[in-house]
Amino acid sequence: MSSLKVVTGFLCLGLAALATAADVATDAGPVRGMSEDGVHVFKGIPYAAPPVGENRWRPPQPVEPWTDVRECTAFGPACPQAPYDTGSLYYRDPEPMSEDCLYLNVWSSDLEPEEPMPVMVWIHGGALTRGSGAVDAYDGANFAKKGVVLVTINYRLNAFGFMAHPELSAESDEGASGNYGVLDQVAALEWVQRNIAKFGGDPDRVTIFGESAGSWSVCYLQATPLAKGLFHRAIGQSGGAFSRLATKKEAESGGVEFAKAAGIEGEGAGVLAELRTLSADKVTELAFGGSAGGLRPNIDGWTLPKSVYDIFAAGEHNKVPVIVGSNADEGTSLAGHRLPESAEKYVAELKETYGFAANMFLKVYPVETDEDANKAFLSSFRDMAFSWQMREWARMVTAADGDAYLYHFSYVPKIQNHEFYGAYHAAEIVYAFGNTHTMSHGGTDADRALAEQVQEYWINFAKTGDPNGEGLPAWPKYNPETQPHLEIGDKIEAGTDLYKTELDFWDQVMAFQRSQGS
Repeated sequence: MSSLKVVTGFLCLGLAALATAADVATDAGPVRGMSEDGVHVFKGIPYAAPPVGENRWRPPQPVEPWTDVRECTAFGPACPQAPYDTGSLYYRDPEPMSEDCLYLNVWSSDLEPEEPMPVMVWIHGGALTRGSGAVDAYDGANFAKKGVVLVTINYRLNAFGFMAHPELSAESDEGASGNYGVLDQVAALEWVQRNIAKFGGDPDRVTIFGESAGSWSVCYLQATPLAKGLFHRAIGQSGGAFSRLATKKEAESGGVEFAKAAGIEGEGAGVLAELRTLSADKVTELAFGGSAGGLRPNIDGWTLPKSVYDIFAAGEHNKVPVIVGSNADEGTSLAGHRLPESAEKYVAELKETYGFAANMFLKVYPVETDEDANKAFLSSFRDMAFSWQMREWARMVTAADGDAYLYHFSYVPKIQNHEFYGAYHAAEIVYAFGNTHTMSHGGTDADRALAEQVQEYWINFAKTGDPNGEGLPAWPKYNPETQPHLEIGDKIEAGTDLYKTELDFWDQVMAFQRSQGS
């Protein structure tokens, strides 16, 4: 044999050792993924039938079984959506999209472990309008190498996932419509219960976690009776659902307006037939043109029998331990383009918005100069939309004798313009996943060191329901009297009374809004 053939043979053997096939028999049929660097990866596994045609705006339907091995080595398409603006911190190159998008992805280090491994299911953010489980920052290899089976999912978005309509409610056995994205998430968790043991996972140790709208989703799932028993711990990163939700009637009205914008009016099954013949591009265009209402879950009497706040307040939520928290500078990347023109105009807007409460607002967030106005705007946005939600979540869980761990992420990644962005919305994700190499600057030694600690907290929690572990700074359980939290910054340490004055103010505002039904 020539030396060239010998060398070539060794190269082929080396490449084969790096990437080989891995087969698993799911309940719908066999799937084949790839094994590389000690991790088995399965991409694009269908967990529900394509939600197209008659299945559009219906609860997820069972997958049609298959017998031949299905290649699962590429991500499934993202659900239809419009891209972020190119100037957004969250812009990324477009993915292939299709209305046939109900797929999930699995990373595992051992398909047949001696002891089943904890499972973590990631629910992506994007305001329930954008995103997918295929983003580089969500790659699950680091979790898998540390003994976790990691799952990421797609779920229906924008009008496809959250549009209600009176005719949709009429055709539903439950008299409900509009919460299809949440129902998709439930279906994905049901798939996990049926199949994850085949991937080395423990179906009795499932942690759901998500950021922003993914964290809203974790909150919805903790509230809905449909997810009872499907997960055992929950992590919410920068997003709670304790503000007012639309009623079914309000959500249905939004669907009627959507249909009118599409040129479809009237009543009866014919309306739905016309809506279901609209192209996916047209539905997406109308959704992002503001024609589909609020594009959030509604109190449909089935998925959500009551508001999330009322479900938790009554102790009727799924009682599991939680990690919840938010970031120090949530507003910079989300609302920084809406900074006040001047202190004078900002104060005038406050008085118009908050009426008699404007003076209370200005005591908490003083405004004398234009710089004060910018700071007050960003701080109040952070506290109203995020900090208050997460403290309320911790309080609600604790009030029902559950364990809650509150965090505050204040570490500033050294991305471009980091002086403005600070600890921006979603900054913590790459640290939880250990994927700091995906950051625009490639990550630093400090980034990687922090990621090791954050991921260890998350994994400890997935294993035991307690994030604490040897060598980590102690993270105290939340207590409404002492209000402890874990500060995740240049230094990780326990703190107390996070934004107490500010969040106590928002307690009053939110209570008033609830009393007014608004």
